[in-house]
Order: sequence, then structure tokens, then C-alpha cells
Amino acid sequence: MSSGDLGKGKGETGINNILRMARPGLQFELSAALHKAAFSKESVHVRELHVRSNGHFTRVNLSLHPLLTGLAASPGSPLYLVILAEAAALAPESTPPSAQPLAAYAEASDAHADAQLCALREEMRAKDEYLQSTHEELETANEELKSAIEEMQSVNEELQSTNEELETSKEELQSVNEEVATVNAELQSKVEDLSRANNDMNNLLAGTGIATIFIDHQLHILRFTPATSQIINLIPGDVGRPVGHLVSNLVGYDRLVEDAQGVLDTLTPLETQVQSSTGSWYAMRIRPYRTLDNVIEGAVITFMDITEMKRVEALLESRASLFRLGVVVRDAFDAVTVQDLDGRILAWNPGAERLYGWSEAEALLMSTRDRIPQGLEDDAPAMALQLGRAEALTPRLTRRLTKGGAVVQVWLTASALTGEDGQRYAIATTERLHQATKDEATAAAHVRPG
Repeated sequence: MSSGDLGKGKGETGINNILRMARPGLQFELSAALHKAAFSKESVHVRELHVRSNGHFTRVNLSLHPLLTGLAASPGSPLYLVILAEAAALAPESTPPSAQPLAAYAEASDAHADAQLCALREEMRAKDEYLQSTHEELETANEELKSAIEEMQSVNEELQSTNEELETSKEELQSVNEEVATVNAELQSKVEDLSRANNDMNNLLAGTGIATIFIDHQLHILRFTPATSQIINLIPGDVGRPVGHLVSNLVGYDRLVEDAQGVLDTLTPLETQVQSSTGSWYAMRIRPYRTLDNVIEGAVITFMDITEMKRVEALLESRASLFRLGVVVRDAFDAVTVQDLDGRILAWNPGAERLYGWSEAEALLMSTRDRIPQGLEDDAPAMALQLGRAEALTPRLTRRLTKGGAVVQVWLTASALTGEDGQRYAIATTERLHQATKDEATAAAHVRPG
């Protein structure tokens, strides 16, 4: 049997418990022998045991030997060999003859009583050893139980401390969760504000119609407004590409990369006027991109449509030129006239009125042929033909009629007037009276019909 079976109590129902299987008279001695062998690691012998068997007692000898080889060598569960052998029977007592002396019979009775007394003493000694071993086991068990209780108390204290730490960690975690929830709510609010501000900015940039490009330090496109695609060929996939890789619709301007790099290097804004291939004019501004912390993170390129302003400037400049020309023509002493290609007079200055006598109102109803004397009818077509080959004619001497019918000699200079399409639409002439007939022409100019 194994030593593990020694610790089984009476309440156990295991069929391998040899103590429960032992008959009366053997159970006590067998238990004491097993404990003695377990502590001493030596064989134990008990003789002359009276074991109840089938209504009577049988005398047996008990031997218990520890097994130290094979499977029994395991220190965790040693095995023991239990041997029960029937004791040799005592010689039967003869009936004392009647002739035997009474003293001999008494002596035999005393010997038998001494043998029983020795057996009782041996049994008491075995019981004392059993009680002693049981007491030692109980003390050992008590010490182990006490040690186990102390360990359990220590473990309980550690568990209690761990529980307190867990409670503290739980409270801290709850506090952190509350802070995270608060921060998350604030972050969500900021994200919504940022999204709203971004939408407002996109709508603002798209609503102004101003073409805008945002670039970083490496001249890579960060974002742009829809109006920019009319000036530079941009699509949403161009975000992140260098500005120099894009094709612009600007005419006569190819310094966008150099100018943008110059603004980033000097932090000095640049402004110039550019024209697109469609004829539109733009005021291009390149400025550094500054954050709220005054950190330069790139540049901003804007194109403002100034086509209407350029048209107004051209119109004002044209009118100013016409005004200056009108002042010169009005104050000129020479006769200055303008006629269309068919000869109808379109302009008649005061010098022409003084030279020929017709007022401006009268002259605007006339044709150039009305002022050419007889015999020079081909003078006007020839002049027009010559102007078709040149923009201006050198001064030449010719004759013209005055309102009074007099013929005067004049020096005539003619120039062709062309429009924006390069086509000639009129002829301007400057006529100065020849010196030889100056007095006569002056007199004729002052003649008025009666």
C-alpha cells in the first residue's frame, strides 16, 4: 500500500484503504505499524495478535517492510509490504491428574497469568507508541495547518491590498474616462467648428471668383479654387504636384516658378499684370503664407480679373488721346480734315473753315470731290490708291476750291487711319496754303454769299 492511504479518514469510502479492511484486533496494530514504518523507514514486526475471524480469534504475526526499489522508490508516494502470518499454536494444556500436587497446578496458573500480563503490557506499549506517533502527527499537522493559515492570511492580505489597488485603479480609470469623454466632446466640437470654418472658407474662395493657389516651401500645390482652372490647367489630382509641371494659359509670362521662389526667399510680395490666351487680364499677386503664429509655410498666388478695368483704362487712354488730338487739331492753323474711303467728310477743323470758307456743319454734308477743281477729278482716287500701298504720303502741291469758287494752291499731306483689325477706314489730310496765293486765298475765305 502507499503512504497516501495513511491519511484517509474514517469518512472515506475508498476500497483501497487497508485500515478499513482490517478485522478487529488488527486495525489498531496495523495503523501503528504503518506510522512507525513511515517515520523510521525500517521494517516493523508485531507478534501474537489476536484477530477476530468467523466468531473466534486467530493468533497472527504482522510484518511491515518499506519497498525501496522499483516503483516504490518514488519519494512522493512510497509503498509498503504488509505480511500476515498465522502464529504457531501453543501446546495443549494437559488435565492435571488427580495425583498431581496442588502446588504444581498453582504454578502453572501463575505462569499463564504472567504470559497474559506480558501480552497486555506489550499491547499497552504498542498503544502508547501509536498514541505518541498520532500525537506527533497531530502536532505536525497543526504546525502545517498553522503555517497554511498564516500563508492564507498573508495571501488574504495581499488579495485585500490588490483589491484596494484595483478599487483605486478603478476610480482613477473612471476619472480618466470622464476626462477622456470631456476631451472627446471638446474635440468633437472643435472638429465641427473646423469643418464649418473650412466649408465657409471654401464657399468664400469659390464665391469671390478670385483664382487662388496655395503652395508650400517646395512649390508643391496644397489646394486651389475652382476659378484657377481657367488660368492654369488644374484638376483635383494635381494637388501635391510642383507648380512648374503645370501648363498655364498665360501669354508672354513664364516666370511663375522664379517669382514664387523669389517671394519665399525674400518674403517680399510681388504683383504684376498678366494676360491669358482668351484675352482676359489678371492682376497676379504672390504673397507669403503666414500662420496665426507668424510662421511662413509657403505662398499664396491670386489672380484677380481686371479685364474690365483694362478696357476702361484703354477707353480712357483712347479718349484722352482723342482729346489731345482734338485740341491739337482745333488749335492748328492748317486745315485738317478726315474723310472716309468714299470721300465723305467726317471731320473739319477751324483751320479748314478759315482756309476754305465752309463751316463745319456745311462741310460734314459735303464730299471731298466738291472741293476739287475741274480737271483734277482723279486726284482723290489716286491719293486713295497711293495710301493703299503706304500709311502716309509726302507733302505735295495741289489745288482746291473755296466756298466762293476761287481756286487755291495748297500743300497736302495725307495719312491712312486703320482700326484695331488693321483695316483702313478713313483718310486724314493736312492742307496748308501755298505762299504765292496766300493773300488771295485769305480774301476768298472771307467772302460770304449775299
